[in-house]
Formats: sequence, C-alpha cells, structure tokens
Amino acid sequence: QVRLVESGGGLVQPGGSLSLSCVASGRTDTLGWYRQPPGKQRELVAAVTRGGDTNYASSVKGRFTISRDNAKNMVYLQMNNLRSEDTAVYFCNAHVNGYFAMDYWGKGTLVTVSS
Repeated sequence: QVRLVESGGGLVQPGGSLSLSCVASGRTDTLGWYRQPPGKQRELVAAVTRGGDTNYASSVKGRFTISRDNAKNMVYLQMNNLRSEDTAVYFCNAHVNGYFAMDYWGKGTLVTVSS
C-alpha cells in the first residue's frame, strides 16, 4: 500500500506560476500528475519514471515540468504561464510495477487560475 499526499494548490492569476508536491509513503515506479477540470474527466498531465523519463500532455508541454526525488519519494510539478483552462483538481498518481501492478492516488489539490 502506497499513500500519497499532495500539497501546493491554490489560486493564481493567469500567466502566473505554481508548484505542486507529492510525497509517497513507499517505493514507486512511475509517478505522475493527473487533473480533473470541473465537469470533465480525469486526464494525464505529466509522468516520470524512476529512471527520469518524462511524458507530458500536449496542452502543458513547454509550460509544466515534472521532476522527482527518489531518495525522498517525492514528485513535483512546476507549472508556469498558467491559463484558466488549467483550473482543476490535481491528483498525484503512483504506479508500482510487478505481477500485481497497482495504481495509487492522492486525494487531490485544487488549482484555480483566475483573475
């Protein structure tokens, strides 16, 4: 069982920046951030493997940066040049490989981009 706790959400103006953090209670393989805008489905924002390979949604490429610290079991999402359409609840996700591969989720943190 892996527990994930996010932090760093809040209100920011368009064009501003915000940083999210997530700490995992155990070893993980791929860590990622997903988001769920109001009235929409959850979608992948960015993911990073234990080895450092990254994957981004096209809508955030060049604006968001995902990184992780394996020693601290943490993943970060630096969000720059935020837009109103980035408003969503952001969820931390951990994928653990294995015969019984598992996905774990944090409770989410709200990011609101508004003037």
